Amino acid sequence: MPRLCQTDGLSEDQTEILKAVRQFVDEQIIPVAQELEHADEYPTEIIEGLKELGVFGLTIPEEFGGLGESLLTYALVVEEIARGWMSVSGVINTHFIVAYMLIQHGTEEQKQNYLPRMATGEVRGAFSMSEPGLGSDVSAVSTKATKADDGSYSITGQKMWLTNGATSTLVAVLTKTDEGAESVYKNMTTFLVEKEAGFGETAQGVTVPGKIDKMGYKGVETTELILEGHQIGADQILGGEPGKGFFQMMDGVEVGRVNVAARACGLAWRGFELAIAYAQQRRTFGKAIAEHQAVLFRLAEMATKVEVAHTMMVKAARLKDTGQRMDVEAGMAKMVASEYANEVVEDSFRIHGGYGYSKEYEIERLMREVKFMLIGEGTSDIQKMIIGRSLLKDYQLR
Repeated sequence: MPRLCQTDGLSEDQTEILKAVRQFVDEQIIPVAQELEHADEYPTEIIEGLKELGVFGLTIPEEFGGLGESLLTYALVVEEIARGWMSVSGVINTHFIVAYMLIQHGTEEQKQNYLPRMATGEVRGAFSMSEPGLGSDVSAVSTKATKADDGSYSITGQKMWLTNGATSTLVAVLTKTDEGAESVYKNMTTFLVEKEAGFGETAQGVTVPGKIDKMGYKGVETTELILEGHQIGADQILGGEPGKGFFQMMDGVEVGRVNVAARACGLAWRGFELAIAYAQQRRTFGKAIAEHQAVLFRLAEMATKVEVAHTMMVKAARLKDTGQRMDVEAGMAKMVASEYANEVVEDSFRIHGGYGYSKEYEIERLMREVKFMLIGEGTSDIQKMIIGRSLLKDYQLR
């Protein structure tokens, strides 16, 4: 058995889940990923297969019809799926974040209403924090929820970069509300906005304009979300209490960063697999290029980076499963995995030579997909700020 990306201490259930997902990836995703990605076609059959495997309810507690698995299990499943086609892992990522936020912060009524249907994939989640001029400055959220005399709210604003923006039917939307708090972070509220799947006006005052055309990360749609006087009840506030939206979203982002780290690990893993296979087939100067020291050394460095990224991702996921805060560990895992994934995939591209530039070869797709890892769920520079500030607190001179 290949030695890369092995995880110690897994239970029999975790091992069986990963075995089933890996088989599905090898048989149902890798053979069709190139064609679907180049056509920018939504992977409907693949998603139906993942529903049957229980992936949409992987972390949802058994009492709500899910499998009740850990973040670690989920991260390892994402790594396997991203190894096959990164876009597919994106389909389940925001769904998972919304489910996680409901589990951690939702009212009992909200959990009962949504989680059983999310476990089957009947209700699909999307996560909406960013805006056109927002970037990483979450405090600058301008989408506003205005409270009416009867206690309901009217939401107006423009959100950006929604993965699953069209296929989702439940969107966790971060808004600004007037809670009278001195801190801007305590004047934010997360609303659970229901809508129909599709483009155009998908609910009263809710419009999904269309797909954003992207360099990579194709197949799954990325959209804007326009809210114009969307009327919503106070019972759709996540957790039932306004003013907690920022902290709820940041909790979701932590697990989202583990997810992106896992995706990057999957891309790096696949990049290495393609490189080491090609290096044994391609011959120059009378021998396989893997026998040339320059290529051999490159393969060794690639494999080491794959292992480092995998190990840090696993550590962050396990720490989150203990209930501890792990913004530093998630940031480290996300930064290292995304940077190393880009380096590994580029090295794989170099090993492929001119053929790597051809759309017939899988590495061409990976080269475009892996760039998203550098910016998704916060750039490496943002991770460095989070890590550095926390380290200064831990190592403050006294």
